[in-house]
Amino acid sequence: MTNSTKRALLSVYDKSGIVDLAQGLHDLGWELVSSGGTASRIAEAGIPVVDVADYTGSPIMLGHRVVTLHPRIHGGILADRDDPGHQADLVANDIDPIDLVVGNLYPFGSSVADFDHSSSSSSPEELIDIGGPTMVRAAAKNHAFVGVVVDPSAYEGILVELREHGEIRPATRRSLARDAFAHTAAYDASVVTWFDASSPDRTDEPALPETLHLALEKTGDLRYGENPHQVGARYRSIDGGGWWDAAAQHGGKAMSYLNVFDTEAAHRMAYDYDAPTVAVIKHANPCGLASHDDITTAYKRAHEGDPVSAFGGIVAVNRPVPLALAEALGDVFTEVIVAPGYEPDALAKLLEKKNLRVLEAPAPGSPALEVRTVDGGLLVQTADSFVTGRADWSVATDRQPTDAEWLDLEFAWKVAARTNSNTIVLVKDLQAVGIGAGQQNRRDAGRIAAEKADGRAVGGACASDAFFPFKDGLEAAIEAGATAVIQPGGSIRDDEVIEAANAAGMAMVFTGERHFKH
Repeated sequence: MTNSTKRALLSVYDKSGIVDLAQGLHDLGWELVSSGGTASRIAEAGIPVVDVADYTGSPIMLGHRVVTLHPRIHGGILADRDDPGHQADLVANDIDPIDLVVGNLYPFGSSVADFDHSSSSSSPEELIDIGGPTMVRAAAKNHAFVGVVVDPSAYEGILVELREHGEIRPATRRSLARDAFAHTAAYDASVVTWFDASSPDRTDEPALPETLHLALEKTGDLRYGENPHQVGARYRSIDGGGWWDAAAQHGGKAMSYLNVFDTEAAHRMAYDYDAPTVAVIKHANPCGLASHDDITTAYKRAHEGDPVSAFGGIVAVNRPVPLALAEALGDVFTEVIVAPGYEPDALAKLLEKKNLRVLEAPAPGSPALEVRTVDGGLLVQTADSFVTGRADWSVATDRQPTDAEWLDLEFAWKVAARTNSNTIVLVKDLQAVGIGAGQQNRRDAGRIAAEKADGRAVGGACASDAFFPFKDGLEAAIEAGATAVIQPGGSIRDDEVIEAANAAGMAMVFTGERHFKH
C-alpha cells in the first residue's frame, strides 16, 4: 500500500451528525476527504479536510457532473486488500486506499417536486446523481474491506466500533453494505417513477407502467400478523409517508396487523364525507356509519347501526373528539379510535381505558395504486375512486327521489363502495341501519341488510355496489321499507328490476359505475 493512514470519503446530502462523525474520525487519526457543501461544513468546524479536487489532482468538470468519478477515488474504494495485483496497481498509480465511504443521496422525488420548471437553462435530468450512487455502490461491493454508511443514525455505532475494535467489524460492514444497496435501489426507483410520470407521450400509454419499482422501508414490527403465529410489520414509501407517519398514538397496546388494516379502512371511510361523520369498522367493513351536525350524536347513531358487531371494532371520527363522545364510547369495548384531535378532558377520559389505542392523525391521502400479492408477483390496479357524481347519474324509474332520499342515496353509495362485495346497504337519515357485506350473492346480502335494519330502513335508501342481476335482489330492500335505491345498472334484466321498483313505488338511480371490493 502507498499509505497506511486510514482514510474516509464523506459526501452527504443529509448533513445531520456529519461534523460529529468527522471530528470522531479525525480524533482517531483518520484522513478526511470531501467536497462541496460537506467539505465546507467540516472545514467550518475547524476539522482538517482534503478537498476532492486537490486529492485527485483533477478539477471539477462539466458543471459539477464530474467530481468523484476518478481512478484515484474508485481505485482506492474498489481495491482488494488481499490481491497482490490490485496492490501493485495502487502503487503504480499512486492511489491510496479509502477505508470508509459516507454518502447519502438527495431524494430525487423531492428534488423534482421542488424543481423550477420555468427555467430554460436546466431540466430535472440535471438532478440525477451519478457520482454519489457510484461511490456508494463501489464501497458496498467491496464491503470485505471498506465500510459504507448511508444513514446518519449509524454514525455513533461506527465510532464506537472503531474506538473499541480499531476497525468496523465484518458483520457490520456487510449489514451496512446491504443498507447501501437498498439506498441506491430506492434512488433509482424514484428516477424510474419520474420517467414514467413525465413521459411526453404518456397519454398514449397504459395507466400502469411496464415495470413497477417499489422502494419501501420498515417503520417497525407489529405485535403480530393477521394471526398471532404470523409476523407482521408496516412499511412506508421511501419517497414519502402517508398519514400513518404523521399519527401519534396516545395510549393502548402496540398495533397489530389487523389493527392497522382496519384502522386504515375506518379512517378513510370517515373522510369520504364532508359532514361530521363517524365510522365503526369490523374486519375492514363498516358495521355502523352516520353523519350528523353534532359529532357525538354521529357516534351514537353509528354505534346503533350494529351494536353487536361494534364490539371490538375500530372507531374513526373526522372531527376533534369532545368529552361527550369519549364518555359515550366508555362502555363499548373498542380496539382503536382515530381522530384529527381530542379535547384535553376527552383524551384523559379515553386514556382511562388501558387497552384502547388512541390515535391522533391528519386526514388520509389518496393512494395512486392498490397492490396485492399473487404467486410470483403482484396484482396492481389504480385505486378505486368516485368517478361519477349526482350530476352524472340518471333516474330509471317513474318516480324521482325526494330531497331527503337523494341525501340518503349519496350517503349509502359511498358506504357500499367501501364495503366488501357483494354488498347491500340500507340507510335512513344519514345513518347506516343495515349492511350485508361479503356475500356470494346479492340476494343474501339484501336479506342480511334487511335483518340488521329491523324496521329502521322504512322510507330510507338502498345501495348496491353492482347491478341487480335479478329482481329478487331488490325484494329484500322493498320488504325492509326502503323507498329509493341506487345501483350501477347495466344488467340484461334492468327492465325487470326497474319494473319491480316502479311496482313498489320506489325511485331508482343508475350511477353507471360499479364499486366491487374484494
